[in-house]
Amino acid sequence: MVLRPRWAWELTGADGAVLDRPVSPVFPTRYDAEEWLGAHWRTLRDQGVRSVVLRDDGTAVAPAYDLTTVPETMTVRPRD
Repeated sequence: MVLRPRWAWELTGADGAVLDRPVSPVFPTRYDAEEWLGAHWRTLRDQGVRSVVLRDDGTAVAPAYDLTTVPETMTVRPRD
């Protein structure tokens, strides 16, 4: 079985328009997509991205995350 990449972040600016730069990579799993966002959200915010929506084959699967409201210091709970 071959997995084809289908998960990607839609990035929007302060005016609500979808940005053409920066671009989200396309991921084979939701986990990979969310892990990437966790590692890059500050850089994206600093590049003018206001919010992100995770899409699976083009369909939104979660509400938009507003990157301007994420606290700088996050508490990470270890996995069980």
